[in-house]
Amino acid sequence: MPVPKNAGTYALILQLIAGRLIQVGKLGAFHFPAGHYIYIGSAFGPGGLAGRIGRHIAPVKSDSRLHWHVDYLRRWAPVTEIWCAEHAEPREHDWAEIAGRLPGSTLPVPRFGASDCRCRSHLFHLEGPPSVKRFQASLNPIFPADRPLHAIRMSEKTDR
Repeated sequence: MPVPKNAGTYALILQLIAGRLIQVGKLGAFHFPAGHYIYIGSAFGPGGLAGRIGRHIAPVKSDSRLHWHVDYLRRWAPVTEIWCAEHAEPREHDWAEIAGRLPGSTLPVPRFGASDCRCRSHLFHLEGPPSVKRFQASLNPIFPADRPLHAIRMSEKTDR
């Protein structure tokens, strides 16, 4: 399934096999436990979702590619799935609130990915893989007119 090219909001699902200490830019060094992570972002600039997600799934080959907080985690935790939705209004703060309320969700690093907003974080840890169906069910009452999420497993082709 191709990644949509319009503006919208996305969630990167990452998996860290073994816990490790990771330096996250100027935020500092944090212990990231093994498990699954949900990182919430939005894409309202040039290239839309396809451009931003394409950047996030490209291999991190050097320190010069470490721009967003999630880049530091991606060095050790590959993106396994992408959830995204096209819309004209940003939803990332609402999505972050919902991700933080998923059963078993914890906040491993305060302010991760949220240095430009008031959210507690845009990164959440779960021991097991998160459910796109459960996440969608939490979105439906808040955004009933929105189309369902695109869920793309990284084993699928992600045309950009």
